[in-house]
Amino acid sequence: MKTLVAYFSQTGKTKMVADAIYESIEGEKELKELGEVDSLEGYDLSFIGFPIIAFGPAKEGKEFLEQKAAGKKVALFITHAAPEDQEGIDEWLNKCKAAAASAELVGFFDCMGELSEQIAEFLMKNDDPMMRSFGERRPETIGQPDESRLQRARDFAREVMARL
Repeated sequence: MKTLVAYFSQTGKTKMVADAIYESIEGEKELKELGEVDSLEGYDLSFIGFPIIAFGPAKEGKEFLEQKAAGKKVALFITHAAPEDQEGIDEWLNKCKAAAASAELVGFFDCMGELSEQIAEFLMKNDDPMMRSFGERRPETIGQPDESRLQRARDFAREVMARL
């Protein structure tokens, strides 16, 4: 089985998850940034990862899925600057799944990542108190994904591979 792990990462945290998934896969495999992938042809399975940006999939991830994933076996991995049990996060994640609607979605993983300092500063200047509160919570995100979340990503990759 030939497997691709492809990702878009703003802060390097989604790349950390991509690396954890990649190291857990046996057999023929490749690790690439989304921008380096012209096609999913020739891959039996593709793990595709990107962060949540502005309450939905990063534009790079959404466009990649819509343009290149039709009919392909895809497992998504998503990072976000919120705890996994935060209220409302399911809506954000469902938008990621919707972007992969034309693919055969064979797995889904999400975990907390780190909110960049630049985005946190931008959010804290917003007039909306909810947006400011997101920016103020940056310290909670520093160091994420931690080792326990990376281990969950490794387990996810092994589970997906075992099912296929």
